[in-house]
Amino acid sequence: MEVTEDKEEREDEEKTDSQEPEDSSTDEEAPLEDDSAEPKSEKEVSEEIEEEEIDLEAEVAELKDKLLRAMAESENVRRRAERDKENSAKYSIAAFAREMLRVNDNLRRALESVDEKSREENEALKNLVVGVEMTEREMLNAFERAGVKPIKAMGQKFDPNLHEAMFEVEDKDQPAGTVVQELETGYVIHDRALRPARVGVSKGGPKAPLEEGSNDKKPSDSMSKGQSVYEKQAEAQSDASGSQVDEEL
Repeated sequence: MEVTEDKEEREDEEKTDSQEPEDSSTDEEAPLEDDSAEPKSEKEVSEEIEEEEIDLEAEVAELKDKLLRAMAESENVRRRAERDKENSAKYSIAAFAREMLRVNDNLRRALESVDEKSREENEALKNLVVGVEMTEREMLNAFERAGVKPIKAMGQKFDPNLHEAMFEVEDKDQPAGTVVQELETGYVIHDRALRPARVGVSKGGPKAPLEEGSNDKKPSDSMSKGQSVYEKQAEAQSDASGSQVDEEL
């Protein structure tokens, strides 16, 4: 028994001796703590905070700009939609009204074809004329309710937006470019020309007076534009077309 115990003690001592070098090597390989890292100073921390604030302010400004642009675009779309809706309501009947003007023209021609003497002599014809006059009057009232109104042309200065020059008339008493004859009545629908008035324009007279607000040396842009358009129309009209209009009159 004693021999066995001695043997076990020797084995335990050998194991202890063999483990001691490993423990020492483990202690040597353990990483040392880095005591060289120093905490950031208040100045460095403040600079980092300022940089972050600048970046955030730039991002906020960019997002604000995008928001304002999106809101402006949305407002423009809304206004365009409202304008299109308004124009659609105002001018949707333009094509139909233009066709109905021909009907009104025929009613006027029918009335002008019957003289006063024939009306007095023929009672039936007189009643027919009265009925046509009432029809014409009602049609003109319907036009006015829809925003369709006749254009005043006689005695007015030629306006290429409202008048169509068919020929020129030599008239030294009237200022040049004045409407002196009206072949066909023109109409507007609200603020747009539905059908221009076909007119004859004077020439050879004194120059038309300048519009208010213009000077003697430089006429207004609207007058210059109107004159140039009229000159183009006058050049396009040949003597043959002028004679045809005279025959129609």
